[in-house]
Amino acid sequence: MKLYLVFLLSLVAITLGDGEENPSSDEIEVEEEVLVLKDVNFEKAITDNELVLVEFYAPWCGHCKALAPEYAKAAGMLKEQGSPIKLAKVDATAETKLAEKYEVSGYPTIKFFKSQKVVEYGGGRTAAEIVSWLEKKTGPPAKELMTAEEVKAFTEKSDVVVVGFYKDKDSENAKAFIQAAEGTDDVEFGIVHDEALAKENNVEKDGLVLFKKFDEGRVDYDGEHNEAAITQFIKANQLPLVTEFNDENAPKIFGGEVKKHVLLFASKKADAFQDIHDSFSTVAKDFKGKVLFVLVDSDVEDNSRISEFFGIEAKEIPTVRLINLADDDMTKYKPKTTELTVENVRNFVQDVLDGKLKAHLLSQEIPDDWDAKPVKVLVGKNFDEVAKDKTKGVFVEFYAPWCGHCKKLAPIWDELGEKFKDRDDVVIAKMDSTANEVESVKVQSFPTLKYFPKDSDEIVDYKGGRTLEALVKFVASEGKEANEEPSEGEEPPPEEEGEEGEGMEGEAEGAEGEEEEAQTETTKDEL
Repeated sequence: MKLYLVFLLSLVAITLGDGEENPSSDEIEVEEEVLVLKDVNFEKAITDNELVLVEFYAPWCGHCKALAPEYAKAAGMLKEQGSPIKLAKVDATAETKLAEKYEVSGYPTIKFFKSQKVVEYGGGRTAAEIVSWLEKKTGPPAKELMTAEEVKAFTEKSDVVVVGFYKDKDSENAKAFIQAAEGTDDVEFGIVHDEALAKENNVEKDGLVLFKKFDEGRVDYDGEHNEAAITQFIKANQLPLVTEFNDENAPKIFGGEVKKHVLLFASKKADAFQDIHDSFSTVAKDFKGKVLFVLVDSDVEDNSRISEFFGIEAKEIPTVRLINLADDDMTKYKPKTTELTVENVRNFVQDVLDGKLKAHLLSQEIPDDWDAKPVKVLVGKNFDEVAKDKTKGVFVEFYAPWCGHCKKLAPIWDELGEKFKDRDDVVIAKMDSTANEVESVKVQSFPTLKYFPKDSDEIVDYKGGRTLEALVKFVASEGKEANEEPSEGEEPPPEEEGEEGEGMEGEAEGAEGEEEEAQTETTKDEL
């Protein structure tokens, strides 16, 4: 899951006066203040405009369509301000030469062209965040505020802003504030040097205030004046105590410094929702800056994939889970009790932080006919018994039911099972890794193929081709042959790139449906 959410702007054809398309025209069409660029006019746009933010998109991207208004709104805001910055878009599926030139491997890819030099975009997905990031890259990191009216307007313009109050702009404290502003792309900074203005805002000494349109409204900083401490303070306070998961908030949730997330799965329409949410919010205050509290609305259809990722059935909702994104395998934790009281949620989170709670591993029940066919069916509950049987060589495919690459491999894997069905010392097996997890194997992409040799504790990663011939040779040699990168023209092995995976940030990097096969594997998206 690679992070992440994006914008889509519809493509408007460049037309001649008689209505016929002119493929050679370098005229630049403008749609909702956004430049529509193609191969024939791209260089002209970048040359004629010193500052251009360009989005390379795919028309089929659902998240892009949903966020398109924010991109257009940002373009309009910049125009109203008289800014020289332009926003542009390129349909990368049509303008393939441009996509190749600028190494577009996922959608959207957003790049900022400053005097024709390319900078990767690292801002948020709302209009205000887009404008804030661009202003940071092209102007002073903190806007100087001279009057009470300017301070008031600035603190009310966005959901979150930071204002520093420093009499001496050359002081070490002021310099630390500016350094923090330079390194924070998703929040706007202002600075005040007038002592009277500071007192009007209840600031008696040099310091900074984070103003926000939620929770307590403002937070006054009382820590040390250095860049790291100020940045940490902002990251800990810029989100609500409980952040609802949606396209707009996803980059803030996953891009933040806090990597332990507690997720409340609940229906906002339920009669008990407010009481549950209030209890959750109360606990969030105790872990501010340490654990991020996230609401996942179970009424939202797109959120069903998140529930599936945690193995949560509809009958279990409302419930909570905790995930540690700092771990490569995204370790999950499940509370011991289903009652969502303040005490129970607080104890659950504290037990995870104290290392008192074991990770929760998903497992289906063992099917009655798990060994009835040549390809054995493994789940979490029978995995170790079968895969780690040292009297046999066991070859396991870890797959996802929705993965197109796994579907393509399925008939070949069945043939492989047939080839070795009469061998008592060989087992060909498969496991649905979206519903089952094992401690000894961390699956990051689909399909993942691993061989467990007999008389050994070793686990061999299969890297060879996905032809029946290569797979048979590998098993027959007990994992010693046919495990090299395939030569040109052969079926490629899995690589660490792919399209939509599983999890909370499931943004596609490749097209859906028939275009899925253009990739070599499917990766598990980061949550």
